[in-house]
Amino acid sequence: MVPPADSGASAAEHDYHGHKHPYHLVDPSPWPFIGSMSAFVMAIGAVLYMHGDVSWVLILGLVAVLGTMAGWFWEVIKEAEFGGYHNPVVQVGMRYGMALFIASEVMFFVAWFWAYFNAALFPTEQIEGTWPPPGIQTFDTWDLPFLNTLILLMSGITVTWAHHALREGNRTHFLQGLALTIFLGVCFTCVQAYEYSHAAFGFSDGIYPSTFYMATGFHGFHVLVGTIFLIVCYLRGRAGHFTADHHFGFEAAAWYWHFVDVVWLFLFVSIYWWGR
Repeated sequence: MVPPADSGASAAEHDYHGHKHPYHLVDPSPWPFIGSMSAFVMAIGAVLYMHGDVSWVLILGLVAVLGTMAGWFWEVIKEAEFGGYHNPVVQVGMRYGMALFIASEVMFFVAWFWAYFNAALFPTEQIEGTWPPPGIQTFDTWDLPFLNTLILLMSGITVTWAHHALREGNRTHFLQGLALTIFLGVCFTCVQAYEYSHAAFGFSDGIYPSTFYMATGFHGFHVLVGTIFLIVCYLRGRAGHFTADHHFGFEAAAWYWHFVDVVWLFLFVSIYWWGR
């Protein structure tokens, strides 16, 4: 005869949602495929827009990407907040995953810094062996770039304040700190857009503009993405999500935001200060 299962085993299986292990095996999801197709349509739309007056393909792709983000975020939120799948063991794996993701982002920016320093330290005869190249009017270090540096440093303080408030169970201060961080992120994006609109050089005006716009432009894109992450966290916080010991969604967004802060400090020192 087969002995009956003990109550401890039944409780463990219940805690693990029917599995005999604490790991979360995700269900098949359509979002990776939908997201890749949406990004492909958006890329094709961007090419068509830059080579003509066709804009509806770009708009369609952008809407599809935003829809993918909303749908995919909601699936993960349901797993974490309502499904109970993000137990401590799963959170350890998610922390490793987020750390590796940020490490890959670091190497992404290393490529742009490498291109910039290669051109700056070893200027070719095409630019008369000088850096910045002749005819390039750089930005004033202590004008808008310094203002944006102060904005991002302040946002790092406010997101840390929000994190500590959440860990202490103070939801009011958590939401206030998060709202201030979002506001500062939007301010940074607006200041950078204003700076770009008043630049004395275009993207195709040589090696300096190309490396400048690729490095600072991709950073600006990361600030925009990080701001969206924080907005989602704010809406979740308003809905009662996150607790003092279960808030990895916000913690990952805060890690990402600090990464954006650090990258900007390197950009400010290297491009806006040293490179002019």
